[in-house]
Amino acid sequence: MKAPLITVDNLSMDFDGERVLRNISFEIGEGEILGIIGRSGAGKTVLMHLIRGVEQPPTSGRIIYHVAACGGCDYLGVGSSAGKPCPHCGAILTALDIDLWNEKDENLTRRLMRRTAIMFQRTFALYGDDRVIENVLHALDDIDYPPDNAINRAADLIDQVKLSHRMMHIARDLSGGEKQRVVLARQLAKEPFMLFADEPTGTLDPGTAQVVHAVLTDAAKANNMGIVVTSHFSQVIEDVADRAMLLVDGSIAKIGTPKDVIEEFMKGCDDTETFEETKFGDKVIVARDLFKRYISVDRGVVKAVNGVSFEVYTKEIFGIIGKSGAGKTTLSGIIAGLIEPTSGEINIRIGDEWVDMTKPGIEQRGRATAYIGLLHQEYDLFPHRTVLDNLTDAIGLEFPKELAMRKALVTLKMAGFTDEKSQEILDRMPSQLSEGERHRVALAQVLIREPRIVILDEPTGTMDPITKIDVKHSIMHSREEMDETFIVVSHDMDFVRDICDRLALMRGGKIIQIGKTADVLAILTEDEKKVMSQPTA
Repeated sequence: MKAPLITVDNLSMDFDGERVLRNISFEIGEGEILGIIGRSGAGKTVLMHLIRGVEQPPTSGRIIYHVAACGGCDYLGVGSSAGKPCPHCGAILTALDIDLWNEKDENLTRRLMRRTAIMFQRTFALYGDDRVIENVLHALDDIDYPPDNAINRAADLIDQVKLSHRMMHIARDLSGGEKQRVVLARQLAKEPFMLFADEPTGTLDPGTAQVVHAVLTDAAKANNMGIVVTSHFSQVIEDVADRAMLLVDGSIAKIGTPKDVIEEFMKGCDDTETFEETKFGDKVIVARDLFKRYISVDRGVVKAVNGVSFEVYTKEIFGIIGKSGAGKTTLSGIIAGLIEPTSGEINIRIGDEWVDMTKPGIEQRGRATAYIGLLHQEYDLFPHRTVLDNLTDAIGLEFPKELAMRKALVTLKMAGFTDEKSQEILDRMPSQLSEGERHRVALAQVLIREPRIVILDEPTGTMDPITKIDVKHSIMHSREEMDETFIVVSHDMDFVRDICDRLALMRGGKIIQIGKTADVLAILTEDEKKVMSQPTA
């Protein structure tokens, strides 16, 4: 390993008296890419935030940065640059160890934080109404980059993340993968020697994720930048990491090559439960010639949904698949009653009556939406309410406390939690959960309202393989026990292959084929297979 940049020494962390990190010790070398893998709730995000110096300090232990400090300006370099001239002012750099959480000199801590950067999962943190280059210029302005050179520097950074063809696009109009690359360009503008990437591609389709992975590794080489990347997808670790670490229940279970660590991680990932073939009920959704058009300044008229017709049956698990931009999310929004179609028909059966979803009002679309649950990939929980409150009174379900807890526990189990874990998290705040756990709580928040139709938009984006199996089983049990109908919008081909009865394949806003899952998957193009094959070990 190269000279150490960070030493983590006997680190432990408690939340509300419960230990979530246990005696963690390891080193990160200069320019090294360390992958941290583990199940949801293993402690990956907590560990990353502690190393970066955000949120609250550890219960015990130390995090030491080995740097070289300039006495003539605020520049900090990696430890191996000690004795060399400062690239900013020419003064000689001096070796220095900074105890991150115990450093008395706040200015020194601020200088260190300016040389590190972080990419949070699911959070793009862009100026949505500004162009791509303007977003990068804002980042350069934040570090007082010389204005005369800022435009060329911004263009260089956009080239580095392979987005020159989107330089003048408005940020909100970009795809998820493109937004993530703009975020990376903004972070690289800080010229960090350490980048923290927390599940950076968990919600992206696999093809787009591989592009982001390549950009990350190229940036690390070009800038001699170290990276810590967390994930529960083995392919992410294989793609980017020089070395890997497995966390299990807050402890280091293994450190070594990505191959060896992933092999250990995948032990116990077994899916042996079987389910009886389900007999569908009557039609519950009927759509005919649906169109949804948007007007875009850059692209003119966009036909997000272009003449779509389909039917869904009670108790069916119906999948909608396609590449990014195919129209999947727009179509799911129309089904949910959140987006009004430009033209066409869509009717949903509630009880014995059909409701016209194109007509607003409490007796029309409003009547049906009360029985439709939607879990969007950009979900939100109430941050200052407990899990129990999020599941009950925070969404208007005013139960007596005893019934509320009983209902919450049953629903959390349906969302993939064990009985023990469900009891454990009821009184926790969302910030005390892992991203995968928050995702499952959001799923439970949908299910607790007892919807007739559940729409799941990329439901497995932040779930580890074992949790994914748990959620698959939860959906299957919910279908059997509660006569639920599911619409699954996903790029995770392994998941839809295992769970969907039928699939609709979308291309360019159109449904190209509807049929049995195996038959539709068989007609995917090689490009579609590439971008819609979820990483596995």
